[in-house]
Amino acid sequence: MSSYYTPAGGLPAQTQLLTDRAIVTTAYTVIPKGVLRDIVTSALPGWTKTRSWILARPIAGFSTTFAQLIVEVQPGGGAAKPEPEAGVEGVIFLTAGRMTLTLEGETHRLDPGGYAYLAAGANWSLANEGAESASFHWIRKAYEPLEGHTASSFVARDQDVVPREMPGTDGAWATSRFVDPDDLAHDMHVNIVTFQPGGAIPFAETHVMEHGLFVLEGKAVYRLNDDWVEVEAGDFMWLRAFCPQACYAGGPGPFRYLLYKDVNRQIRLC
Repeated sequence: MSSYYTPAGGLPAQTQLLTDRAIVTTAYTVIPKGVLRDIVTSALPGWTKTRSWILARPIAGFSTTFAQLIVEVQPGGGAAKPEPEAGVEGVIFLTAGRMTLTLEGETHRLDPGGYAYLAAGANWSLANEGAESASFHWIRKAYEPLEGHTASSFVARDQDVVPREMPGTDGAWATSRFVDPDDLAHDMHVNIVTFQPGGAIPFAETHVMEHGLFVLEGKAVYRLNDDWVEVEAGDFMWLRAFCPQACYAGGPGPFRYLLYKDVNRQIRLC
């Protein structure tokens, strides 16, 4: 059973050194878990008893396709209409606590590992009806319609998805895919990638897709552009298009991360 890292906020002691692992470059950004403190949270319009850490947002000249937030909801909190933009799709992935998702009139109870794809224009709400705080990732993207294809909302669980081994890796590298990669209705994928200790991406991936990577579990050394960077559970990486990337998983347990990428659309030139 996986244990997903969830930030708790708070502030460091006045005696703590300022040195940390935060990095911002023109090709990538690393936001380490130590940055996710009370002072950098934001309230969200339409939500009650809720705060958020905004990890990524569109920035001209960098990653431009998506936003990613960690949302913490206290008991009794939530939102009747979370998504304010009609043309925006989303994914939520629960890491702690329990939430009640009402989607097109149907009620779903989400526990850690719960996953929901929320199609653009879907009617949904979220509520924390339990006695403990809940936390989830919320990834948002402006949906790019494609004639003849329509993405539909669905609910799933990490625990129920069988990871697909990457060819030739003997299970050292696998991906839990929540949608069929060949389904052109979907213009983004939010998957979970798992490396066993010692597993690696054995080449520098260099591609058009932008990435948001939140480390759910474990640690690794990640190559980002020309740099090798140590990352661990709770860290977030933000990669622009064509940033070279690779990794070695450090162990002693699995290294897992939630991965966003934009896919399945022609490049717009005008």
